[in-house]
Amino acid sequence: MSVGITSHVLDVSRGQPAVGVRIDLFRLEGGIAELLRTDFTNTDGRLPGPMLSGEDFTGGTYELLFHVGDYFREKGVELPEPAFLDQVPIRFGVANSEMHYHVPLLIAPWGYNTYRGS
Repeated sequence: MSVGITSHVLDVSRGQPAVGVRIDLFRLEGGIAELLRTDFTNTDGRLPGPMLSGEDFTGGTYELLFHVGDYFREKGVELPEPAFLDQVPIRFGVANSEMHYHVPLLIAPWGYNTYRGS
């Protein structure tokens, strides 16, 4: 297993992978959020590779920002304006940069769930 930060998104309202979800990765330090990378989920709802790995992957606080409102609008789901869930931030700490951090997201238009995966 490679070391780094990965993710995948499952649309539990449809019972399938969420294809084309934009995910932004930020590093937070001293109250400042630095955008490190933006990527989109593939046909399996997964990122094509780690968002961060190698010597760029260090301990600290990170945030994944999932653009779920755009995904649901693209699927034709009628959302109120503003949407109940438009962007879902998941802030997490990396205590050991020699481990793999997989942060999946389970989504529906009205709720979400996450956990540290394997």
